[in-house]
Amino acid sequence: MTTQNKFTRRQFVQSTSLATVAAPFLLPSSVWSAEVGPNDKIVMGFIGVGTQGRGLLNGFLRSKDTQVVAVCDVDTTRREHSKKTIEDYYSQQNQKDYKGCAAYNDFRELLARQEINAVCIATPDHWHAIPVIKACEAKKDIYCEKPLSLTIAEARAMANAVRKHDRVFQTGSMQRSDSAFLKGCEVVRNGRVGEVKEIFVSVGGPSKWCDLPEEPMEPGLDWDFWLGPAPKRPYHSVLSPRGVHKHFPNWRNYREYSGGGMTDWGAHHFDIAQWALGMDDSGPVEITPPDGKDVKRLTYRYANGVVMYHGGKPKVEGKEYGFGVVVVGTQGEVCMDRGRFRTYPEELGKDYVANSLPVKLYKSSNHLQDFLKCVRSRQRPICDVEVGARSVTVCHLGNLAYWNKRALKWDPKKETFIGDAEANTWLDVPKRAPWKLA
Repeated sequence: MTTQNKFTRRQFVQSTSLATVAAPFLLPSSVWSAEVGPNDKIVMGFIGVGTQGRGLLNGFLRSKDTQVVAVCDVDTTRREHSKKTIEDYYSQQNQKDYKGCAAYNDFRELLARQEINAVCIATPDHWHAIPVIKACEAKKDIYCEKPLSLTIAEARAMANAVRKHDRVFQTGSMQRSDSAFLKGCEVVRNGRVGEVKEIFVSVGGPSKWCDLPEEPMEPGLDWDFWLGPAPKRPYHSVLSPRGVHKHFPNWRNYREYSGGGMTDWGAHHFDIAQWALGMDDSGPVEITPPDGKDVKRLTYRYANGVVMYHGGKPKVEGKEYGFGVVVVGTQGEVCMDRGRFRTYPEELGKDYVANSLPVKLYKSSNHLQDFLKCVRSRQRPICDVEVGARSVTVCHLGNLAYWNKRALKWDPKKETFIGDAEANTWLDVPKRAPWKLA
């Protein structure tokens, strides 16, 4: 392990009682980062540099506003690969005063770096909540990949921590920075489709319990730390692929680590549905799973009467659908997907001029730059933590209805199930010791 600061591993362990981490883990105030000055670069660290993490690293690394000084990953190959990528880049830029990139196995050591202003977290979903909360305590601003959390309770705990510590937080639901979705949501929010009646959201299904067989351990991987708060189980390369470029991991298929397609693509498309409805601080009130009879697909109902279906809109009267999100109103329809926008009738979108509409939504053309801009301004970015929490909660509610084959009534204000004590035990999952949220 490489470190570039004077705060040694031994001092870190002593100052944070790492040996007794079962107690609530608090970073000492001496490691809190200072606010970014108007002419300063935003000093960043990266937690999780797998497939998505490397993409985010490349994006942030090439920004003139940033200086990357540390990476963390439990896989030695990925960690060292990213460290080399960063140092090679700055070498090519002839940054003679650059002191190199530190590489850590434990994210808490990275958070202890006082000069780091912001962190990018791109770990598997089950490893989002705890690093986010600890980063808030260390006064770091945070860009965290979607879906925000593994559970509903985690999402709320993360949002509470961000507000408590006054952090800037961007959820990585990048579709909010795609002009097709902005255009579609503004058309809906300005009443051009009339009263919204239905929304169709085309994403994958729920995850399942992990049933992978044991494989020989990957050299250089801290498997126990990869599992972290998840249940202990044998290693399999599908969960954490060997090397850097072997194949794309599909830990998203398994409940211990993710919610499957419902939370993966759902954190994009259900997020857009929430945006179109103006529900960034709320959510549905009823969730009904398919029963093979009257209810053909997972169905959400909002308090205002809007019904949202899990699944794409069927082809009707020759209309070509296959879009990620279709909003149906009394006067027309809006279809949205990445780089695609269509309305029925066509006139609804033909004369669209954003500046002429009374309801104007937050506009971002670059998700990463929007985050960096807000780190400086201290404003909330386009996909603030509350947005991410509410959108992923919609995904989780759908999964809970699927997994338990049960209709659910939800109070989006209290974030509890109504009249269902058993369902309220599903808001979180047990964390493997010594890890905990608080």
